[in-house]
Amino acid sequence: MFARNGLNVVDLHVYVDGSASLLTEHLYDFTYAEKTPDFPLPFTYPPFAALVFYPLHFLPFTVVAYGWFFATVAALYGVIRISFELLLGAEKSARTEWIAAAIGWTAVALWLEPVRTTIDYGQVNVFLVLGAMLAVRSSRWWISGTLVGVIAGIKLTPAITGLYFVARRRWATVIWSAVAFGLTVAVSFLVNAGAAKTYFGTLLGDADRIGPVGSVWNQSWRGAVSRILGHDVQSGPWWLLGVAIAGGLCFAAWRTLAADDRIGTLILVQLFGLMVSPISWSHHWVWLIPTILWLLYGPLRGVAIARGFAAFWLITMLIGVPWVLSFAQPTIWEIPRPLPYALAGAVDVIGVIVMLSWLIWHGHHVKRTGVQAA
Repeated sequence: MFARNGLNVVDLHVYVDGSASLLTEHLYDFTYAEKTPDFPLPFTYPPFAALVFYPLHFLPFTVVAYGWFFATVAALYGVIRISFELLLGAEKSARTEWIAAAIGWTAVALWLEPVRTTIDYGQVNVFLVLGAMLAVRSSRWWISGTLVGVIAGIKLTPAITGLYFVARRRWATVIWSAVAFGLTVAVSFLVNAGAAKTYFGTLLGDADRIGPVGSVWNQSWRGAVSRILGHDVQSGPWWLLGVAIAGGLCFAAWRTLAADDRIGTLILVQLFGLMVSPISWSHHWVWLIPTILWLLYGPLRGVAIARGFAAFWLITMLIGVPWVLSFAQPTIWEIPRPLPYALAGAVDVIGVIVMLSWLIWHGHHVKRTGVQAA
């Protein structure tokens, strides 16, 4: 597992080795290149993440790597178990039904590309998804807000989870999550003001430092459209169009959900975040696993097209479309692609747009007729 892509948990090396520089001025000068000589990997997360990872560098790396693997599997089970709890209920009478299913789906999910690559690279994604799921599961504003603020302090992209609590009108949670995130920033300045100034003053928003935007591994709107057009669209009109399309579709789809569909709301928020982020590597798309469960076990479980979308995500992730296409990618930096290749490389973006469009149509069909579509 640790070397499926020949990278030997390189991101975990960055977390562990990079965080060792937390108390020096060199945190954002650090790069790891032992296994990635063509693209030395810098530490790209906020300083608070380095503080969280800092204790790990005192342990033998092999111990950290195996511990990280088993903790990732446990967190994945937690994500799937909470998904079933939100879908089928937390009553004791329902538990035997979904605990066995959660174990089975965890075994399946280990072979899906977002989880495979998360494990291969030693990434943090599953833990962040679990943090968001725990926040949604809790009815206590201070627990939910703290969880969202902390995971956003570790990596900025999970901050999009705050929109879920806006949609649910849990205003105390929204406010406290912002406060909690602010506290992570304050702690960063207390621990290493120089690194915090560098990150929040210079590096924040620098997508090129994170990686090549045009790589097929980048499954965001910006990555997909850049490959189709043959150049990085950056944050210009094409990206703004993508934000408008994703935002409009997600909002319209959300309006069709039942008031008690918490996991459906969370999925739409997270898909919006994945679409509009400058870079959404394929291992960021762990959220497609709760999406599959929602389609199969949620309010749409009796609809054949919903099962078709679940099958689409399951098959494309099992194959690993970006992984397959990466073999035809001469270098990770090259953006121009033949159009069929570029369109195939937009598999997640196109899939989300089509699925959201169908959800909107289906929701209006139900309102007009009072019955689910076949």
